[in-house]
Amino acid sequence: MPSHETADPVFPILIGDIGGTNARFSILTDATAAPMELPNIRTAEFPTIDDAIRQDVFQKTDIRPRSAILAVAGPIQGDEIPLTNCPWVVRPKQMIAALGLEDVMVVNDFEAQALAIATLGEDDREALGPMNASPTASRVVLGPGTGLGVAGLVYAQGRWFPIPGEGGHVDIGPRSARDYAIFPHIETIEGRVAGEQILCGRGLVHLYTAICIADGVTPKFTDPKDVTEHAEAGSDAQAMETVDLFVTYLARLAGDLALIFMAKGGVFLAGGIPQKIMHALRQPQFRAAFEDKAPHTEMMKTISTFVVTHPRAALAGLAAYARAPSDFGLATRGRRWTTR
Repeated sequence: MPSHETADPVFPILIGDIGGTNARFSILTDATAAPMELPNIRTAEFPTIDDAIRQDVFQKTDIRPRSAILAVAGPIQGDEIPLTNCPWVVRPKQMIAALGLEDVMVVNDFEAQALAIATLGEDDREALGPMNASPTASRVVLGPGTGLGVAGLVYAQGRWFPIPGEGGHVDIGPRSARDYAIFPHIETIEGRVAGEQILCGRGLVHLYTAICIADGVTPKFTDPKDVTEHAEAGSDAQAMETVDLFVTYLARLAGDLALIFMAKGGVFLAGGIPQKIMHALRQPQFRAAFEDKAPHTEMMKTISTFVVTHPRAALAGLAAYARAPSDFGLATRGRRWTTR
Protein backbone atom coordinates (compact mmCIF):
# COMPACT_ATOMS: atom_id res chain seq x y z
CA MET A 1 0.00 0.00 0.00
CA PRO A 2 -0.58 2.38 -1.66
CA SER A 3 -1.23 0.20 -4.69
CA HIS A 4 -1.13 1.04 -8.37
CA GLU A 5 -3.17 -2.01 -9.36
CA THR A 6 -5.82 -1.45 -12.01
CA ALA A 7 -8.41 -3.78 -10.41
CA ASP A 8 -11.62 -1.92 -9.70
CA PRO A 9 -12.77 -1.35 -6.10
CA VAL A 10 -15.01 -4.15 -4.87
CA PHE A 11 -18.63 -3.69 -3.80
CA PRO A 12 -20.17 -2.71 -1.45
CA ILE A 13 -18.46 0.67 -1.74
CA LEU A 14 -18.69 3.45 0.84
CA ILE A 15 -18.79 6.79 -0.96
CA GLY A 16 -17.98 9.93 0.99
CA ASP A 17 -17.87 13.67 0.34
CA ILE A 18 -15.90 15.24 3.20
CA GLY A 19 -16.18 19.01 3.34
CA GLY A 20 -15.08 21.59 5.86
CA THR A 21 -18.46 21.65 7.64
CA ASN A 22 -20.39 18.55 6.53
CA ALA A 23 -19.57 14.97 5.62
CA ARG A 24 -21.99 13.12 3.34
CA PHE A 25 -21.98 9.35 2.83
CA SER A 26 -23.79 6.75 0.78
CA ILE A 27 -23.24 3.05 0.12
CA LEU A 28 -23.30 1.51 -3.34
CA THR A 29 -24.05 -2.20 -3.06
CA ASP A 30 -23.41 -3.01 -6.73
CA ALA A 31 -22.98 -1.35 -10.11
CA THR A 32 -26.70 -1.25 -10.90
CA ALA A 33 -28.17 -0.32 -7.51
CA ALA A 34 -29.21 3.16 -6.45
CA PRO A 35 -26.97 4.50 -3.67
CA MET A 36 -28.21 3.99 -0.12
CA GLU A 37 -28.20 7.54 1.23
CA LEU A 38 -27.12 8.26 4.80
CA PRO A 39 -27.79 11.41 6.87
CA ASN A 40 -25.34 14.31 6.67
CA ILE A 41 -22.72 14.44 9.42
CA ARG A 42 -21.36 17.66 10.91
CA THR A 43 -17.60 17.21 11.05
CA ALA A 44 -17.32 19.24 14.28
CA GLU A 45 -19.33 16.58 16.13
CA PHE A 46 -16.67 13.85 15.73
CA PRO A 47 -12.96 13.93 16.54
CA THR A 48 -11.99 11.81 13.51
CA ILE A 49 -13.47 10.55 10.26
CA ASP A 50 -13.08 6.97 11.55
CA ASP A 51 -15.27 7.81 14.56
CA ALA A 52 -17.89 9.39 12.29
CA ILE A 53 -18.01 6.31 10.04
CA ARG A 54 -18.27 3.91 12.99
CA GLN A 55 -21.04 5.83 14.73
CA ASP A 56 -23.06 7.39 11.93
CA VAL A 57 -22.54 4.93 9.07
CA PHE A 58 -21.90 1.46 10.46
CA GLN A 59 -24.58 1.85 13.16
CA LYS A 60 -27.17 2.87 10.55
CA THR A 61 -26.92 -0.25 8.36
CA ASP A 62 -25.96 -3.91 8.42
CA ILE A 63 -24.17 -3.53 5.07
CA ARG A 64 -20.41 -3.53 5.58
CA PRO A 65 -18.47 -1.80 2.80
CA ARG A 66 -15.39 -3.54 1.44
CA SER A 67 -14.09 -0.42 -0.33
CA ALA A 68 -14.26 3.33 0.16
CA ILE A 69 -13.97 6.19 -2.31
CA LEU A 70 -13.67 9.50 -0.50
CA ALA A 71 -13.61 13.04 -1.81
CA VAL A 72 -11.85 15.43 0.56
CA ALA A 73 -11.48 19.20 0.66
CA GLY A 74 -7.72 19.49 0.46
CA PRO A 75 -4.63 18.43 -1.49
CA ILE A 76 -3.73 14.73 -1.38
CA GLN A 77 -0.08 14.09 -0.57
CA GLY A 78 1.19 11.05 1.29
CA ASP A 79 -0.49 8.71 3.75
CA GLU A 80 -1.90 11.43 6.00
CA ILE A 81 -4.33 13.82 4.32
CA PRO A 82 -5.39 16.89 6.33
CA LEU A 83 -8.53 18.75 5.32
CA THR A 84 -8.18 22.45 4.52
CA ASN A 85 -11.10 23.76 6.60
CA CYS A 86 -11.60 20.96 9.12
CA PRO A 87 -9.37 19.33 11.79
CA TRP A 88 -9.96 15.81 10.45
CA VAL A 89 -7.00 13.95 8.95
CA VAL A 90 -7.73 11.05 6.57
CA ARG A 91 -5.34 8.14 7.17
CA PRO A 92 -6.20 5.43 4.61
CA LYS A 93 -3.89 2.75 6.08
CA GLN A 94 -5.47 3.27 9.48
CA MET A 95 -8.96 3.15 7.99
CA ILE A 96 -8.20 -0.20 6.37
CA ALA A 97 -6.91 -1.61 9.66
CA ALA A 98 -9.58 -0.13 11.91
CA LEU A 99 -12.71 -0.27 9.76
CA GLY A 100 -12.24 -3.61 8.02
CA LEU A 101 -11.89 -2.13 4.53
CA GLU A 102 -9.89 -3.73 1.75
CA ASP A 103 -9.50 -0.69 -0.47
CA VAL A 104 -9.51 3.10 0.13
CA MET A 105 -9.26 5.69 -2.63
CA VAL A 106 -9.04 9.42 -1.90
CA VAL A 107 -9.67 12.17 -4.44
CA ASN A 108 -10.03 15.94 -4.27
CA ASP A 109 -13.58 17.11 -3.51
CA PHE A 110 -13.76 19.11 -6.72
CA GLU A 111 -12.62 16.15 -8.78
CA ALA A 112 -15.84 14.59 -7.49
CA GLN A 113 -17.76 17.70 -8.56
CA ALA A 114 -16.12 17.44 -11.98
CA LEU A 115 -17.21 13.79 -12.23
CA ALA A 116 -20.71 14.97 -11.36
CA ILE A 117 -20.91 17.61 -14.10
CA ALA A 118 -19.81 14.93 -16.58
CA THR A 119 -22.79 12.75 -15.69
CA LEU A 120 -25.67 14.78 -14.20
CA GLY A 121 -28.80 15.28 -16.29
CA GLU A 122 -30.67 18.46 -17.15
CA ASP A 123 -32.94 18.07 -14.12
CA ASP A 124 -29.91 18.49 -11.86
CA ARG A 125 -28.83 21.91 -13.13
CA GLU A 126 -30.34 25.31 -13.89
CA ALA A 127 -29.09 27.36 -16.79
CA LEU A 128 -28.12 30.99 -16.30
CA GLY A 129 -28.23 32.55 -19.73
CA PRO A 130 -27.91 30.86 -23.14
CA MET A 131 -27.82 27.10 -23.64
CA ASN A 132 -24.96 26.53 -26.08
CA ALA A 133 -22.95 23.85 -24.30
CA SER A 134 -21.15 21.37 -26.52
CA PRO A 135 -21.54 17.83 -25.11
CA THR A 136 -17.84 16.92 -25.22
CA ALA A 137 -16.16 20.32 -24.89
CA SER A 138 -14.11 21.26 -21.82
CA ARG A 139 -16.01 22.25 -18.69
CA VAL A 140 -15.25 24.05 -15.44
CA VAL A 141 -16.86 23.74 -12.02
CA LEU A 142 -16.36 26.17 -9.15
CA GLY A 143 -18.07 26.09 -5.82
CA PRO A 144 -18.30 28.68 -3.08
CA GLY A 145 -19.19 27.00 0.19
CA THR A 146 -17.05 26.60 3.32
CA GLY A 147 -14.16 27.34 0.95
CA LEU A 148 -13.89 27.88 -2.80
CA GLY A 149 -13.21 24.80 -4.93
CA VAL A 150 -12.32 24.71 -8.62
CA ALA A 151 -11.79 21.89 -11.11
CA GLY A 152 -11.69 21.41 -14.85
CA LEU A 153 -13.06 18.58 -16.96
CA VAL A 154 -11.63 17.49 -20.32
CA TYR A 155 -12.92 14.85 -22.74
CA ALA A 156 -10.28 12.80 -24.57
CA GLN A 157 -9.91 9.25 -25.91
CA GLY A 158 -13.56 8.54 -25.13
CA ARG A 159 -13.25 9.39 -21.42
CA TRP A 160 -13.75 12.34 -19.10
CA PHE A 161 -10.61 13.52 -17.28
CA PRO A 162 -11.16 15.64 -14.14
CA ILE A 163 -8.44 18.22 -13.50
CA PRO A 164 -8.10 19.14 -9.82
CA GLY A 165 -6.40 22.29 -8.62
CA GLU A 166 -6.38 25.06 -6.04
CA GLY A 167 -8.04 27.67 -8.24
CA GLY A 168 -9.90 29.12 -5.27
CA HIS A 169 -6.63 30.71 -4.16
CA VAL A 170 -5.92 32.79 -7.27
CA ASP A 171 -5.70 36.56 -6.82
CA ILE A 172 -8.88 38.57 -7.19
CA GLY A 173 -8.77 42.33 -7.57
CA PRO A 174 -10.80 45.54 -7.93
CA ARG A 175 -12.03 47.01 -11.22
CA SER A 176 -14.65 49.68 -10.48
CA ALA A 177 -14.41 52.80 -8.33
CA ARG A 178 -16.65 51.09 -5.77
CA ASP A 179 -14.34 48.07 -5.72
CA TYR A 180 -11.37 50.35 -5.00
CA ALA A 181 -13.26 51.83 -2.03
CA ILE A 182 -14.05 48.40 -0.60
CA PHE A 183 -10.98 46.24 -1.31
CA PRO A 184 -8.58 48.04 1.11
CA HIS A 185 -10.83 46.80 3.94
CA ILE A 186 -11.02 43.13 2.90
CA GLU A 187 -9.07 40.77 5.13
CA THR A 188 -5.96 39.52 3.34
CA ILE A 189 -3.67 36.49 3.51
CA GLU A 190 -0.12 37.83 3.73
CA GLY A 191 -1.17 40.85 1.71
CA ARG A 192 -3.16 38.94 -0.89
CA VAL A 193 -6.88 39.02 -1.62
CA ALA A 194 -7.44 35.51 -2.94
CA GLY A 195 -10.72 34.34 -4.40
CA GLU A 196 -11.52 32.40 -1.24
CA GLN A 197 -11.20 35.58 0.85
CA ILE A 198 -14.44 36.77 -0.76
CA LEU A 199 -16.14 33.87 -2.56
CA CYS A 200 -17.09 31.51 0.27
CA GLY A 201 -19.11 31.67 3.49
CA ARG A 202 -16.55 33.52 5.59
CA GLY A 203 -15.62 35.55 2.49
CA LEU A 204 -19.20 36.78 2.26
CA VAL A 205 -18.81 38.13 5.79
CA HIS A 206 -15.41 39.65 4.90
CA LEU A 207 -17.05 41.44 1.99
CA TYR A 208 -20.00 42.62 4.07
CA THR A 209 -17.65 43.96 6.78
CA ALA A 210 -15.52 45.77 4.19
CA ILE A 211 -18.61 47.41 2.68
CA CYS A 212 -19.73 48.56 6.13
CA ILE A 213 -16.31 50.06 6.87
CA ALA A 214 -16.25 51.81 3.48
CA ASP A 215 -19.70 53.25 4.29
CA GLY A 216 -18.79 54.25 7.85
CA VAL A 217 -21.37 51.82 9.24
CA THR A 218 -20.89 49.42 12.16
CA PRO A 219 -21.22 45.80 10.91
CA LYS A 220 -24.20 43.98 12.41
CA PHE A 221 -23.76 40.44 11.04
CA THR A 222 -21.08 37.80 11.54
CA ASP A 223 -22.93 34.83 10.04
CA PRO A 224 -23.20 34.53 6.23
CA LYS A 225 -26.77 33.26 6.63
CA ASP A 226 -27.76 36.54 8.27
CA VAL A 227 -26.21 38.51 5.41
CA THR A 228 -28.02 36.55 2.70
CA GLU A 229 -31.35 36.53 4.54
CA HIS A 230 -31.33 40.31 5.11
CA ALA A 231 -30.27 40.83 1.50
CA GLU A 232 -33.15 38.67 0.29
CA ALA A 233 -35.58 40.56 2.53
CA GLY A 234 -34.25 43.92 1.35
CA SER A 235 -33.88 44.98 4.99
CA ASP A 236 -30.21 45.99 5.07
CA ALA A 237 -28.47 48.08 2.40
CA GLN A 238 -24.97 46.76 3.07
CA ALA A 239 -26.18 43.14 3.04
CA MET A 240 -27.94 43.76 -0.28
CA GLU A 241 -24.80 45.23 -1.84
CA THR A 242 -22.75 42.35 -0.41
CA VAL A 243 -24.78 39.76 -2.30
CA ASP A 244 -24.81 41.90 -5.47
CA LEU A 245 -21.02 42.26 -5.42
CA PHE A 246 -20.55 38.60 -4.43
CA VAL A 247 -22.44 37.64 -7.60
CA THR A 248 -20.38 40.06 -9.69
CA TYR A 249 -17.04 38.82 -8.34
CA LEU A 250 -18.12 35.19 -8.72
CA ALA A 251 -19.08 35.88 -12.33
CA ARG A 252 -15.74 37.56 -13.04
CA LEU A 253 -13.79 34.60 -11.67
CA ALA A 254 -16.07 32.15 -13.50
CA GLY A 255 -15.35 34.06 -16.71
CA ASP A 256 -11.60 33.93 -16.06
CA LEU A 257 -11.78 30.16 -15.61
CA ALA A 258 -13.88 29.81 -18.75
CA LEU A 259 -11.11 31.56 -20.67
CA ILE A 260 -8.37 29.44 -19.10
CA PHE A 261 -10.08 26.15 -19.96
CA MET A 262 -11.88 27.40 -23.11
CA ALA A 263 -14.90 25.89 -21.40
CA LYS A 264 -17.35 25.70 -24.28
CA GLY A 265 -18.98 22.76 -22.50
CA GLY A 266 -20.14 25.16 -19.80
CA VAL A 267 -19.21 26.67 -16.46
CA PHE A 268 -20.97 25.08 -13.47
CA LEU A 269 -21.53 26.67 -10.05
CA ALA A 270 -21.60 24.08 -7.26
CA GLY A 271 -21.06 24.33 -3.51
CA GLY A 272 -23.46 25.40 -0.80
CA ILE A 273 -23.91 29.10 -1.57
CA PRO A 274 -25.19 29.35 -5.19
CA GLN A 275 -28.47 27.58 -4.43
CA LYS A 276 -29.05 29.99 -1.53
CA ILE A 277 -28.65 33.08 -3.75
CA MET A 278 -30.44 31.85 -6.87
CA HIS A 279 -32.57 35.00 -7.10
CA ALA A 280 -29.44 37.15 -7.36
CA LEU A 281 -27.71 34.79 -9.81
CA ARG A 282 -30.74 34.92 -12.11
CA GLN A 283 -30.41 38.69 -12.46
CA PRO A 284 -28.68 40.13 -15.57
CA GLN A 285 -25.61 41.27 -13.62
CA PHE A 286 -24.20 37.73 -13.37
CA ARG A 287 -24.05 37.17 -17.13
CA ALA A 288 -22.97 40.77 -17.74
CA ALA A 289 -19.95 40.37 -15.47
CA PHE A 290 -19.21 36.88 -16.83
CA GLU A 291 -19.20 38.10 -20.44
CA ASP A 292 -17.24 41.31 -19.79
CA LYS A 293 -13.90 39.93 -20.99
CA ALA A 294 -12.79 42.20 -23.84
CA PRO A 295 -11.49 41.43 -26.40
CA HIS A 296 -13.40 38.12 -26.08
CA THR A 297 -16.83 39.39 -25.05
CA GLU A 298 -18.60 37.92 -28.08
CA MET A 299 -17.08 34.50 -27.48
CA MET A 300 -18.05 34.65 -23.79
CA LYS A 301 -21.67 35.17 -24.81
CA THR A 302 -21.62 31.68 -26.36
CA ILE A 303 -20.42 29.91 -23.18
CA SER A 304 -23.21 28.49 -21.03
CA THR A 305 -23.34 28.85 -17.26
CA PHE A 306 -25.25 26.61 -14.86
CA VAL A 307 -26.03 26.17 -11.19
CA VAL A 308 -25.77 22.54 -10.04
CA THR A 309 -29.02 21.80 -8.21
CA HIS A 310 -28.42 18.14 -7.30
CA PRO A 311 -28.35 18.06 -3.46
CA ARG A 312 -25.48 15.54 -3.37
CA ALA A 313 -23.68 16.13 -6.62
CA ALA A 314 -20.23 15.01 -5.45
CA LEU A 315 -21.63 11.67 -4.24
CA ALA A 316 -23.42 11.23 -7.56
CA GLY A 317 -20.15 11.85 -9.40
CA LEU A 318 -18.26 9.35 -7.26
CA ALA A 319 -21.03 6.79 -7.73
CA ALA A 320 -20.79 7.20 -11.52
CA TYR A 321 -17.06 6.52 -11.28
CA ALA A 322 -17.55 3.53 -8.94
CA ARG A 323 -19.99 1.94 -11.38
CA ALA A 324 -17.74 2.34 -14.42
CA PRO A 325 -14.17 3.43 -13.61
CA SER A 326 -13.04 2.89 -17.20
CA ASP A 327 -15.33 5.73 -18.35
CA PHE A 328 -13.11 8.24 -16.55
CA GLY A 329 -9.44 9.13 -16.59
CA LEU A 330 -9.17 9.44 -12.83
CA ALA A 331 -5.58 9.16 -11.59
CA THR A 332 -5.15 6.65 -8.76
CA ARG A 333 -1.37 6.64 -8.32
CA GLY A 334 -0.49 7.66 -4.77
CA ARG A 335 -4.18 8.02 -3.93
CA ARG A 336 -5.34 4.43 -3.55
CA TRP A 337 -4.50 2.02 -0.77
CA THR A 338 -5.49 -1.65 -0.97
CA THR A 339 -4.84 -5.01 0.62
CA ARG A 340 -5.50 -6.82 -2.65
